[in-house]
Amino acid sequence: MLRFALTVILCLSVLPPGPAAAAGSFAPPETVSVPAGPFIAGSDRAEREAAYRLDEAAYGHRATRDQRWYEGEGPRREVVLPAFSIMRGPVTNRLYAGFVAATGHPAPEVSAADWAGYGLIHPYERTRRHAWRDGRPPAGREDHPVVLVSRADARAFAAWLSAETGRHWRLPTALEWEKAARGPDGRRFPWGDFWDPRRLNSHDGLGEERGTFDTLPVGSFPAGASPYGLLDSAGQVFEWTATPARRGAGAEGRFLVKGGSWDDRGCGVCRPAAGHGRPAGLKHILIGFRLVVE
Repeated sequence: MLRFALTVILCLSVLPPGPAAAAGSFAPPETVSVPAGPFIAGSDRAEREAAYRLDEAAYGHRATRDQRWYEGEGPRREVVLPAFSIMRGPVTNRLYAGFVAATGHPAPEVSAADWAGYGLIHPYERTRRHAWRDGRPPAGREDHPVVLVSRADARAFAAWLSAETGRHWRLPTALEWEKAARGPDGRRFPWGDFWDPRRLNSHDGLGEERGTFDTLPVGSFPAGASPYGLLDSAGQVFEWTATPARRGAGAEGRFLVKGGSWDDRGCGVCRPAAGHGRPAGLKHILIGFRLVVE
């Protein structure tokens, strides 16, 4: 059994930029290298059926099957990508705070009216534990993944980080994200073909009742790492990608998010092959991001 007190917490921390950053002492986020070459993307009927069965066992109903959640993943196939480097973990509140302090960009927040307009099942009160105050993240959550950020917020952060480091940071494509999360061999989860709720932050995981039902410090589940060392790519928070959603009515203006979240059970949606479209302007307590660097 994993114990949070014994986990290795990934450090993506930086101080808000100032004279030291301008002098070249800025520490960029840790990344992992994904080599050029082929990987197995998508899923076959057997993987999708297994995902639906996991969901049905956890929820006691057929909603994901009836709504055909996993039918847009694309066939299991070989895809060749060039080499790239990607952040080992999602962007943390601490790292995002440096961006907010340096640029004056609005801190993560959502109004009650906007939240109601999204039509989500989570009550607005649940967003308050993630909302920032006076440009600072909630106390004790500095090393949690940043949430309540739109895709435009993620891109603005990438532009700032690019200027700070002299390298080009950007959102990953859905295929880049998938390869980094599952490795070259087409495994169903970052750690292999077997489901193990002890390896990720989901509603099936350890903690009070069925999981903690909240974000946790980035890197709290090192046993859930991908073959390339990517952390928190299953559960924790969904992550924005650069890839538009192309499936279903109303796909325009929506982009794929990948990875599943602390809210999910099953966890078919936590597989690297899975993903779904979300409006680019959405600020959700279940969505964060990580970046690729060139």
